[in-house]
Amino acid sequence: MDKARVFAIRFASVYPLYIKKAEAKGRSKEEVDTVIFWLTGYNKQTLQKQIDKKNDFETFFAQAPALNLNASKITGVICGYRVEEIEDKLIQKMRYLDKLIDELAKGRAMEKILRK
Repeated sequence: MDKARVFAIRFASVYPLYIKKAEAKGRSKEEVDTVIFWLTGYNKQTLQKQIDKKNDFETFFAQAPALNLNASKITGVICGYRVEEIEDKLIQKMRYLDKLIDELAKGRAMEKILRK
């Protein structure tokens, strides 16, 4: 995997895809935002700033206010990899977010997605 290429992906280019995936399964943009806020510590204004600046994923996660302490409870397979076994921390954070969006799209209860 070319890490430099993956890290350079702009969050703003993927964000609409997260929303589209969720909405196709009857979920909402607000639910996508809730998942992102939970994982990263961003709020509506700070997330919008990341989108407006067109920051890449590396910057997006580097500037995140605080990764949720319960993020380590996110387990399972995404894109053929067990998220809990990914060694590169940035890739792991990206896959955490992918996993949460997948769970949302699959209809999992928000309480379970947010590891409450």
